[in-house]
Amino acid sequence: MKKILIINGHPNKDSFNFAIAESYKGGALKSGAQIQEIIISELNFNPNLQFGYTKRMELEPDLTEAWQKILWADHLVWIHPVWWGGLPAVTKGFIDRLFLPGMAFRYRENSVWWDKLLTGKTAHIITTLDQPGVYYRFFFGRPSVNQLKKSVLEFCGVKPVRVTYLGIVKTSDEKLRENWLKKIERLGEMKK
Repeated sequence: MKKILIINGHPNKDSFNFAIAESYKGGALKSGAQIQEIIISELNFNPNLQFGYTKRMELEPDLTEAWQKILWADHLVWIHPVWWGGLPAVTKGFIDRLFLPGMAFRYRENSVWWDKLLTGKTAHIITTLDQPGVYYRFFFGRPSVNQLKKSVLEFCGVKPVRVTYLGIVKTSDEKLRENWLKKIERLGEMKK
């Protein structure tokens, strides 16, 4: 049975991202998957990696629990909006605080190489945009996807990482949003 973790990086519970998360969850449950969720904005933690990697900060209980969910999962589903080309600050802080040396990856001594500690996991990034996905990808170079997919997940061994763009959200009507939610539910059903 597939173990799926849905990570919602939007700080506003009234956002369309929460409807997306529910649609994916509904589809995944139909397929018989086990589901856990992380709603980053509900976690109690300091998102600032105060000392970089020079001094380890103690993980708050919510981060310890979130990390256990990440380790439990076979498949990570990241849902977030694109703001200023990147991730919401709380989502970036969540990554900074959890995807640490010795946990998500390990530097090799006297080497430029590293060990990927999250191998065997897959991921799907579902991101909302206020521009067409093709425009974000080819004109702007999709910085949030490059950061999360390449510089975080693949760096730590998560592969493959699929991406779904939903946009233009700000000009979408109810019918288009319903179609997007049906598409996302089908994506959840496909993850066996």
